[in-house]
Amino acid sequence: MSDNTAPPPPQVPERRWSWPSWGHLPREARDTLFLLCLIGWTVLPHLFHLPPWCAALTATVLLARAWLALTGAALPGRWVLLAVLLLATGLTLWSFQSLLGREPGVAMVVSLMAIKTLELRARRDAFVVFFLGFFLILTQFLYSQNLLVGLAMLVSVWGLLSALVLASMPVGKPSLGMAARLAGKTALLGAPLMVLMFVLFPRISPLWGVPQDHRAGMGLSNSMAMGSVALLAQNENVAMRIRFEGAPPAVQEAYFRGPVLGHFDGREWTPQAPSFPAALTPRAELAVRGRAIGYEVTLEPLNLAVIPLLEASTEAPQIEGIQVTQTDDLQWRAERPIDVRVRFHGTASPLFRHGPSAPTIGLQDYIDLPPGHNPRTLEWAAALRRQPRYAEADASTLANALMAHIRTGGFGYTLSPGTYGDDGARSLIDEFWLDRKLGFCEHFAAAFVVVMRALDVPARVVTGYQGFDPQPVDGYHVVRQSHAHAWAEYWQPGAGWVRADPTNAVAPERVLGRLPLDTRASLVGEALGAVHPQLLAHLRAGWEAMNNRWNQWVLDYSRGAQLNWLARLGFNEPGWEDLALLAALACGVLSLAGAAWAWWELRRIDPWRRQMNRLRAALRRLGVASADHEAPRTLAQRVRTQLGASAEPLAQWLEQLDAQRYGRAAARRPDRRLTREFSACASRLARAAPPTRAR
Repeated sequence: MSDNTAPPPPQVPERRWSWPSWGHLPREARDTLFLLCLIGWTVLPHLFHLPPWCAALTATVLLARAWLALTGAALPGRWVLLAVLLLATGLTLWSFQSLLGREPGVAMVVSLMAIKTLELRARRDAFVVFFLGFFLILTQFLYSQNLLVGLAMLVSVWGLLSALVLASMPVGKPSLGMAARLAGKTALLGAPLMVLMFVLFPRISPLWGVPQDHRAGMGLSNSMAMGSVALLAQNENVAMRIRFEGAPPAVQEAYFRGPVLGHFDGREWTPQAPSFPAALTPRAELAVRGRAIGYEVTLEPLNLAVIPLLEASTEAPQIEGIQVTQTDDLQWRAERPIDVRVRFHGTASPLFRHGPSAPTIGLQDYIDLPPGHNPRTLEWAAALRRQPRYAEADASTLANALMAHIRTGGFGYTLSPGTYGDDGARSLIDEFWLDRKLGFCEHFAAAFVVVMRALDVPARVVTGYQGFDPQPVDGYHVVRQSHAHAWAEYWQPGAGWVRADPTNAVAPERVLGRLPLDTRASLVGEALGAVHPQLLAHLRAGWEAMNNRWNQWVLDYSRGAQLNWLARLGFNEPGWEDLALLAALACGVLSLAGAAWAWWELRRIDPWRRQMNRLRAALRRLGVASADHEAPRTLAQRVRTQLGASAEPLAQWLEQLDAQRYGRAAARRPDRRLTREFSACASRLARAAPPTRAR
């Protein structure tokens, strides 16, 4: 009995998708993945200042497009694209309440860049993505122009040019390396024109003025609370760079005067608004003596109108487009906050006297204290006054007494003294001066001023920076945010305002620059410090030197620097006409250089064509016709056919010339000897027999 049951179908193993190697990917998938990685790299810096939904949407779309490229699945339809576009538009409106402006505009460009990858069906779609990428690179500089961003965007430009080269090669599978080399070579050829435009293009404000890094301005403030300076002192960012003309001042003399704070409400110090008419307020009456110190400052963005200058600077900083004036308390104030990097020259005299020499009613503002605050400190000051030796003591004697008390009274200097004022029943100064006695410079300065005022001595708090890195970097001494400092001033009849730094009494090493602050190092910093204690400092110094050159040569190349450069070239009173003339001359020189290079390239490539023209001319004299596309070996066969055995040497010369160009050991340029011997052989044949008619 036969079994008519059909055999079971063979078991087909389940197909599992696996990641193909990069070299085995189809060209379309490879180029798409390269473009998606490039888009992610270009978009990444923007995600730090865009809403989280924008990062999530962009990452989701790019990952989905990568999956479609790897699996070969069809791209989504237009309704899906429209839905994603409406979602991005709605989220932008929800986040910014507008589609206009920098942030909503950049958010929409980032979203559109990602969405456009979902319809990469033709070369024109790729070109749209490329130019959106170039535009996105430009928008990054609306937020930050530091060197790291510049290097990252340079990589993006190189990648986009490489992708553009790949899109211009529709046939075959050119390698990414070849496209990158061609893109880099093309960019280098255009570099001279780019440098020329940078040097000579007019700096027209506000077209040329681009906002600085949005994180800039983490520095001095117009107010001071307990712990604010200690928080700033943990920041190692550069506040300013200074190059001194001659020997720099001693570190303990390097006080950079910032905001002067005279009003105290019990918790916070702020600038003192005069309570009396201007005629009764204390005048500056600045008098300087001794050696003047000239210096050049590169000041980072402050977002503060007070410019911290070396005490006591005697001339106003010349800042392009910003007027700076000096107030009666020796502050240098700009007409608007300094939110861009500026560079200027200054002159200071460490030995100076300022303020009224005789009492004025305006000094009462610097004696007042908030009622009901710090009763125990006020009682302590009253007890000091009752001592016979201090009953009639002058301000200087009282200040020295307070310094001695700080020096011997068990006070401690620390960056993290803890929080003061948690208990509302105890005042801040009472808790510090009489109980805990732990603090940073603002604690000592504030307590010193309060006690001096309690002793009926005018006093105020001054904030700014003190000291600088001892080792110059690229010729510049670096003042960091960690050099932020607070000190005090008291008024002495006949002497005016006198600086008093209580920190010098408790921690003189801090003022002398020999006391490193106890800040937490990062994990990488700790690892580098364990391997080489000075390695991290050397790396930071090198990086800061590069940043300084970037700032001065690129970011600070302003209209004034442009005209100064022309003046150094010999132009008298340079203006825009000189710029235009120099630009025209430079363009002419570059054009001639380009023409010379093109001629050289033509001679480098065309020797083979010149050789073939000579060969064909010689063959025409023998009556042998040849076409432009025919190789020497083809002509050798025709010579044998038409001219017979007598032309065999000529045919062999043609075969040698063919091997010279197309053989395995092909030469880069024609062998002139072979060409001359071929021409001589053809001439001998032409003289020996009349030429036949070419067929």
